[in-house]
Amino acid sequence: MTRPYLILHMLISPDGKITGKYMEYPKAAALCEEYYRIHREYRADAFLCGRVTMEGSFTGGVRPPLEKYEGVRLPHEDFVAGRYDFYAVSVDPHGRLGWYGAQISDEDPGYDGAHVIEVLTDDVCDAYLAFLREKGISYVFCGKDKIDVPLLCRKLFELFGIRTLLVEGGGLTDSLFLSAELLDELSLVMVPVIDGGEGVSLFEKKQGGLLAFEMEKALALPHGGLWLNYKRKEEEF
Repeated sequence: MTRPYLILHMLISPDGKITGKYMEYPKAAALCEEYYRIHREYRADAFLCGRVTMEGSFTGGVRPPLEKYEGVRLPHEDFVAGRYDFYAVSVDPHGRLGWYGAQISDEDPGYDGAHVIEVLTDDVCDAYLAFLREKGISYVFCGKDKIDVPLLCRKLFELFGIRTLLVEGGGLTDSLFLSAELLDELSLVMVPVIDGGEGVSLFEKKQGGLLAFEMEKALALPHGGLWLNYKRKEEEF
């Protein structure tokens, strides 16, 4: 293997939504705890989310103070701040997230203490690179103006030693890995509520062929929930 083993781990509704009104259902909160439990039990080397998810969960929408770094010039090269046991990989192509520090602070031990890796494109400004360096945050370049997923996976493996990676959305980010045909396993925690609204779907944009999976587990969870676990099946169409 020259890349991490990739597990798509998501909380979903039966109609495939990962956000929406159904998240306000009382049973959804309890099943979120089941989702976090399974996340911890995987004991992955890293988890990965897109910019919107990282904003909602960890940075609170804060923007970096880039005016402080006006005029700074830095090469658009990968920067490894250090090697750690656990990482938070942030897909942030244009450099928008205003991190408070180099590691996640969260009450859930499945996320707390994860060191941040920013995934960028060449479109990012030098001032944002200076901001990340001052915070001690690693970053990698993975494309000119859109994310090259195979390149990203190779860099996570080679530069940081990441062997198992949980992909945890949102829908556009999940679609990047589906389109690259690099998902090895699906871990879906289902909330028994159909939303029917305009929430984000598990995969928002898809390109490429079909991916086949085989069922590994289907376990009943408290509050009417279900954990569906699938492994990749090599199959020609």
